[in-house]
Amino acid sequence: MHAPVPEYDPERLLADAETFIRQCYTELDREDEIEGRIAEIESEIEETGHYEHTAAELEHGARMAWRNSNRCIGRLFWESLNVRDARDRSSAEGVYEELCEHLEYATNGGDIRPTITLFEPMVRGDQQVRIWNYQLIRYAGYETDDGVVGDPDSLEFTEYCQSKGWEGEGTDYDVLPLVIETTEEEPELFEVPEELVLEVPITHPDYAWFDELGLQWYAVPVVSNMRLEIGGLQYTAAPFNGWYMATEIAARNFGDEDRYDVLPEVADRLGLNTNRNRNLWKDEALVELNRAVLHSFERDGVKIVDHHTAAEQFEAFERREEAAGRDVTGDRSWLLPPMSSSTTHIFHKKYDNEINTPNFFYRPAPYEK
Repeated sequence: MHAPVPEYDPERLLADAETFIRQCYTELDREDEIEGRIAEIESEIEETGHYEHTAAELEHGARMAWRNSNRCIGRLFWESLNVRDARDRSSAEGVYEELCEHLEYATNGGDIRPTITLFEPMVRGDQQVRIWNYQLIRYAGYETDDGVVGDPDSLEFTEYCQSKGWEGEGTDYDVLPLVIETTEEEPELFEVPEELVLEVPITHPDYAWFDELGLQWYAVPVVSNMRLEIGGLQYTAAPFNGWYMATEIAARNFGDEDRYDVLPEVADRLGLNTNRNRNLWKDEALVELNRAVLHSFERDGVKIVDHHTAAEQFEAFERREEAAGRDVTGDRSWLLPPMSSSTTHIFHKKYDNEINTPNFFYRPAPYEK
């Protein structure tokens, strides 16, 4: 779902707005208001070249975007998304305060709440707010003579933050600052308050040596670098979160060779021969990593889901959408969990990857070289 920001076109804006309003108000059982609302929007666009969503449109539009997210396996819960309206916060300091409130509300002591915070959208093609971070909480990565310390995926962003005066402690788990850009202000750095970052030390239910690996991860994945499109309006700052599926942490963040790459060490500790692929040492190490992550999050009372349960939840989502008369679109390569894929119903199905709006779209990182 990589798509450039559409060029401003008032005619297209009105057409997109009308399409959204008809679907949104029909789903909200407010069909008798559709024509009047479209007339209001048309008048507003003619006068100002822009229109504003009502609170109800914003809330349901954001939820529809989650429902339309082809790469997300957790869409069963789209109607439970908590929508925070922060369109009146335009300064970097104000945006920062809202992001801190988002983290506190979404974390909820470990009982993670799906949450999105929306800031002012683009107005006549002009961006109002942008958050440079991939996620609100993300670990730094440092290039050293002995290799990368921390998260290799964060090297460029870490270098940018350092160029602006930020200094981390140089550990594997330094939380990066927030970088906020507004219409009136150059990108500004803000530290994430320590008390807002809930982290889970990773231990294993059976292996005491697992503690010695020193692994940990943060509880809430708040994606913050995507553009949300609702009814032709482009929300360039719309951080959102659900809760983690364990494989995202264990199989990808810890397991990928270009991330923390801990599989060889876990396999070595398990006494496995890593010289032969056919003894499936990677598979065994992956299973134990996932067991450790699930055990640790459950131990600390932090909401998380395993990939088998997530797939069952997605199947329930498919049944509900069929009952509602809506087709389920999906990117199968993302919906398939990164382990035990063939044990899920997703493996045996095909999905139409058509992109519907409202939806979230990736943007190139502004700090990329």
